[in-house]
Amino acid sequence: MDMNSKMANTIRFLCADMVQSANSGHPGAPMGLADIMTVLSNHINHNPKNPTWLNRDRLVFSGGHTSSMIYALLYLWGYDVSLDELKNFRKYGSRTEGHPEYGKIAGIEVTTGPLGQGVANAVGFAMAGMYAKNLLNRENAEIINNKVYCMCGDGDLQEGICYEACALAGHLKLDNLILIYDSNNITIEGDTSIAWSENIHQRFQAQGFDTIEIDGHDYVQIDSALNLAKKSKKPFLIIAKTKIAKGSANLEGSHHTHGSPLGEDEIKASKKLVGFDEHEKFFIDEAVLFRFRTAVEKGDLLEREWKKLLLELPYKEQNEILNSLLNPDFSKIEYPEFKVGEGVATRDSNHKILNAIAKAVPSFIGGSADLAPSNKTELINMGDFPKGKNIHFGIREHAMGAIANGIALYGLFIPFNATFFVFSDYLKPAVRIAALMNSKQFYIWTHDSIGVGEDGPTHQPIEHLSQFRALPNLYMFRPADGVENVESWKVALTLNNPSGFVLSRQKLSVLDRTNAFGDIQKGGYLIKKSHNAQITLIATGSEVELCVKVASKLEEENISVNVVSVPCYELFGEQSSEYKNSIIDKNTIKIAVEAGSGLEWYKYADILINMNSFGASGDANILFKEFGFSVENIMKVCKENLN
Repeated sequence: MDMNSKMANTIRFLCADMVQSANSGHPGAPMGLADIMTVLSNHINHNPKNPTWLNRDRLVFSGGHTSSMIYALLYLWGYDVSLDELKNFRKYGSRTEGHPEYGKIAGIEVTTGPLGQGVANAVGFAMAGMYAKNLLNRENAEIINNKVYCMCGDGDLQEGICYEACALAGHLKLDNLILIYDSNNITIEGDTSIAWSENIHQRFQAQGFDTIEIDGHDYVQIDSALNLAKKSKKPFLIIAKTKIAKGSANLEGSHHTHGSPLGEDEIKASKKLVGFDEHEKFFIDEAVLFRFRTAVEKGDLLEREWKKLLLELPYKEQNEILNSLLNPDFSKIEYPEFKVGEGVATRDSNHKILNAIAKAVPSFIGGSADLAPSNKTELINMGDFPKGKNIHFGIREHAMGAIANGIALYGLFIPFNATFFVFSDYLKPAVRIAALMNSKQFYIWTHDSIGVGEDGPTHQPIEHLSQFRALPNLYMFRPADGVENVESWKVALTLNNPSGFVLSRQKLSVLDRTNAFGDIQKGGYLIKKSHNAQITLIATGSEVELCVKVASKLEEENISVNVVSVPCYELFGEQSSEYKNSIIDKNTIKIAVEAGSGLEWYKYADILINMNSFGASGDANILFKEFGFSVENIMKVCKENLN
């Protein structure tokens, strides 16, 4: 048996043993991809000693169910993964979890599992690499030249997000992107022909890719295809025809191997078939391990040569740019100021803030899903991607969210992306993964409520704020005016988490904080503190101004009212009990007012004035009144509950 075959079979049976030991998992795809990964080991530039080396190639496994292979490869290449951890695959408390999670094991570039998202993540990595090249490279000093390899399968390519992301990749001519398609024609239900019959060559060529089809088990063809892909001036798709569970004695090619262990007897028969000891589990020949572990010396040498290049750069400005990207200085931001009484929609105040940040912070980039004029997200005089900061994602919300995940994890950039709040539904799966990874980035979601007005209920978010507040690790900011918007950004930039900004279309008055108590940056504070308050009104966004008006009217009738503004529900929830009790007086009647479903407010409030239905089409002022968000109705509720 030649060395390539020994290496590939080592991967196969490590994965089969891992899945069998866990008694759950997906042996089929890893066994089918083992030959490709053996050859790719000779092509990919990475450093197991320093998994965060900036100019490394990125490797994304869009099919997160291939996790056994990812962990096996990281062990074989010399990353910080032990053989015992392979043996504890999918067990509680183990780092080798059922799907790969960013941050758990060095070498995992991004959390994958939901099919198709990894492809879009890879596009994000490639976009970040392209932008980095334009910023940093010079004719005689190339700092960035890394490639992005993405392993994907039939399931990935069937997902709509893949169409969105690859269309943008082709349009941008991302020549640093190489997709390797594991074309085994198998999904969980059986052969792909039961639901899929498109010509993948033609589809990707139409999207602007170069393509080639190979035998995914022929080492020479795999090597030639990778060499061709690395020289292409377009994004490249390698269609690798493979057999699922390649090497299995009796189950090769069967869809039953996708998500179930092979069984002890089948593994023994398969090992015996290729000359492996059928009684050995987790066996790795010393010569095979030595070949894989050459990645350590190769990667270390590549990084040392790269660092030497940085010292010899002919342009001082390149090192200065690189340092500013790696170490963003938020203290340089000159935030806009807003005058009390000034009417400014929070999407407009946010526009000024975004431009202030982008001007001061070189790593801050982003764009919208074809809504920049409405989202107010254009970075003025800062150019268009890939040479400027304004990214035009097109009408591709799901891909936009997942692409932003890739950009955020590249290591140089802090991205934002934008759409109408109601269309956050389209990118929710990518937001969830960002939250799972604690990925620092920003979502700009405008047209935040029934204040959208005439566009009607299809465009008026109702349940959206509540569903995102329910998502762990995500901070949602709904500022009441420009002042809160600035203070929210100041704290959001310090968080190592994703943040969402939910912003109004309509103008909101900049509020008077003369009698305020507490700290805006703690997520909640008293914007109006009254002596011997009987009622506490709790609100966010446009409803804060409304509650301040209600408080003034009630005080004319000798009813004392506190008004609490909570620009960030999550931050407020993290504060001490003492602070929260100082803001929300337990001895008052507590009424929360929010133009959304808002059921989470029952954690703090006795009564909720909220949306219990979809909205309607009409003037925003009329809609607020009709749905109970008026001075008169809130006063009525307050008085009813005082008696």
